Amino acid sequence: MAAVSLREVRKAYGSLEVIHGVSAEIADGEFVVIVGPSGCGKSTLLRMVAGLERITSGEVAIGGRVVNELEPKDRDIAMVFQNYALYPHMSVYENMSYGLRIKGFPRSEIDARVRRAAGILELEPFLNRKPRELSGGQRQRVAMGRAIVREPSVFLFDEPLSNLDAKLRVQMRAELQALHRRLGTTSLYVTHDQVEAMTLAHRMIVMNAGRAEQVGSPLAVYARPATAFVAGFIGSPPMNLVPRDGKLLGVRPEELEPCAESEANLVAQVDLVEQLGADILVHGTVDSTRLVVRLPASRKIAEGRLPLRFDPARAHWFDPASGARLDP
Repeated sequence: MAAVSLREVRKAYGSLEVIHGVSAEIADGEFVVIVGPSGCGKSTLLRMVAGLERITSGEVAIGGRVVNELEPKDRDIAMVFQNYALYPHMSVYENMSYGLRIKGFPRSEIDARVRRAAGILELEPFLNRKPRELSGGQRQRVAMGRAIVREPSVFLFDEPLSNLDAKLRVQMRAELQALHRRLGTTSLYVTHDQVEAMTLAHRMIVMNAGRAEQVGSPLAVYARPATAFVAGFIGSPPMNLVPRDGKLLGVRPEELEPCAESEANLVAQVDLVEQLGADILVHGTVDSTRLVVRLPASRKIAEGRLPLRFDPARAHWFDPASGARLDP
């Protein structure tokens, strides 16, 4: 295992800069998720750590060693990608052992590593099968197994669950958490799915337009977003952002509750009530700004005017021009 340091890392294609001086320290054994919308630079950042993209300026260090000029094979990392990239003509065993075989590892060590990884991932019954005989989740476990057998210092995951259906993604998230608890290997994980980020990460790097807007634990980022972008991205549904008194007021959907008009902080015009089983999401507008309220399913809300209140102590305020957090 090893710590990973990103020091003012930048990436430009000619005059177009796409990564703007990202810095972060990932501790030995930590699971850090790089999260953000499509096109924000998160995969490019991961690929620079891997050595698949050259760094324009700044430094990437793994285990205290600057790796800017090292080839991917010399960085002691292993990657798991969105597509499984398995060899279709090889068995599961052959896919998992391939990297070790081409490096000339002894057959006995290869066998021990593959069977140990197969045990961790519950793949023993499938070692003789071809990838076409496996489900999507099983194929992804094989891809993870291929990374595990290398026993790297750092795992790099590039949206590994994106091709799976919703139910399987939940299952695989739990398996990833269990895998990290068991192996304890330093991990960098890229996703656009903020639910994945919240459930998997020890800490998150929230990316926006090539910049790290906030680095922190999921609960810290959720409770005190550093910018309006983070507030509007993290959370499901995300924080409501409403212009107020020359500033931007942020209130979580679950912090709003219907009330008498005389007690209201906001008055919404309801146009849709979405049933989610245990909860409902009330969609409406406040002065032409979209707003969502999360309430128990037992509440009966009709379309039309809806006075709402919230605890001012739990409100967030942002600068409307820069997006920076204003309250202490």
